Amino acid sequence: MAATLPSDYENLRSPLLQAEVKKPAVEKLCIDDMLQKYCGEFGRWQLQHFILTSLAWALEAFHTMIMIFADREPDWRCVSGTNCNSGAAGGVCGLAPDAWEWVGGRHDSTVSEWGLICDDKFKVGLVQAVFFTGCMIGAGIFGHLSDSSLGRKGSLTVVCALNTLFGCLTALSPNYWIYALLRLLTGFSSGGVGLTAFVLATEPIGPTKRGMAGMSTFYLFSGGIAVLSGIAYIFQSWRYLYIASSIPSFLYIILVLPFISESPRWYLVRGKVTEAMKLMSAIASSNGKHLPDGVFLALDDEAPSKKTQDSGHDITLMAYKNENLENKGALVGSIVDVIRSPITRVRLFLAVALNFLTSVVYYGLSLNVVNLETNLYLNVMLNSVAEMPAFTITAVLLDRFGRKPLTVATMWFSGLFCLIGSLVGNVGAWKVVRMVCGIVGIFGMAGTYNLLFIYTAELFPTVVRNAALGCTTQAAQMGAILAPFVVVLGGGLPFAAFAACGILGGMFAFYLPETMNQPLYDTFTAMEGGLA
Repeated sequence: MAATLPSDYENLRSPLLQAEVKKPAVEKLCIDDMLQKYCGEFGRWQLQHFILTSLAWALEAFHTMIMIFADREPDWRCVSGTNCNSGAAGGVCGLAPDAWEWVGGRHDSTVSEWGLICDDKFKVGLVQAVFFTGCMIGAGIFGHLSDSSLGRKGSLTVVCALNTLFGCLTALSPNYWIYALLRLLTGFSSGGVGLTAFVLATEPIGPTKRGMAGMSTFYLFSGGIAVLSGIAYIFQSWRYLYIASSIPSFLYIILVLPFISESPRWYLVRGKVTEAMKLMSAIASSNGKHLPDGVFLALDDEAPSKKTQDSGHDITLMAYKNENLENKGALVGSIVDVIRSPITRVRLFLAVALNFLTSVVYYGLSLNVVNLETNLYLNVMLNSVAEMPAFTITAVLLDRFGRKPLTVATMWFSGLFCLIGSLVGNVGAWKVVRMVCGIVGIFGMAGTYNLLFIYTAELFPTVVRNAALGCTTQAAQMGAILAPFVVVLGGGLPFAAFAACGILGGMFAFYLPETMNQPLYDTFTAMEGGLA
């Protein structure tokens, strides 16, 4: 019979102290905090992503500035055997049709092919206005789509595909009105390129590095203009030029877009937490960092305070992850939500006014500079290169003096020189003074145009950021439409109008808040709480 062990023996087999099983610490962070603490604000991953995404700005430059070359008025000459020089003081409009001819043939530009001169000269300005009208419509539509169903990367893919299609079809235009229609459609798709590329490039960057990076996107736009000058020099026929400038958009889709990731902020506000976490982990790994276990993303209005993180353990983690985001679904706002909020309503009004006024001056002064009697290709290239120092200076000063003071300073700087240009005459040596005033004026306004993108993006939460940017971009396109009509006033009146725009814009900027080193809010609740 087996001996029965005493009950005390069983007690001896049990550990004297039960080891306390500690649950892993849980930390819920918004994207900005996670970038700063674990992933890196601007490491290898963000640098590659930023460059590849920002290349789309060069494509926008191609489709926008091609009008300078395609719609130019070529040189003309008297037909051999005729004496037309005596009647050419007023141009070809006073000559018999058979007394002159276009240098290089009639197929070099739309002006020479369809006779857009004399009484039909207004059609050149009309097709330019039509293009910017398309940009205005497209910016609003794709601004909403990139915030909602398509996402940032999806929208960028669509607009590049449409640019390729419409650009190549433009080269086949049989007449002026079909050409104008296709330029409207190209403008529609182009209006979403820079908008979506800018937001996609800057949203994965940390708050202290975002300003400098965002300011650098315009180098690609100016660089695109310079490259376009070279392309236009090679393909001097407007039809071949449209094809040559549209193919890069297709190449961008197949060679670049596969290496670009969707924005983690868009994933988060759409309720796609798993995708957002995978991307944040990839960012950390690529930057030589590590995202610890137990760290999870939260919308900035739902991330707990440090005190809550220290004492709350992981009791609510799964409820937060599964109910608060996954089951909550997408958080998507519209321009109506921007207007409803007292805070963002005022910001939207001021941002719209600033973008409109800046665009009038920027495009207006650009047209005045192009009117210089120099080599067209060289002149456009030099103008694009001349804007780059403005981008550099504003980028360097942006995080030193802040968005608001720099906006006021650059607008008033441009306005001051435009005012001087309106006061001086246009005879003798004063022509040079007015020309210099125009160049310095566009230098200042190029800086404003640049920093307004990053400033505007920081003024609105993620759920409506692209919708708000789409609205301000539409305002800028309206300014671009108006600019040619200001230029035709002639004399000192255009400079006076540009001066008024610059000075008034600087006054509006005084009423905007400073956003330097402030969180990039995801929701209205977080923004209102942060300002409380």
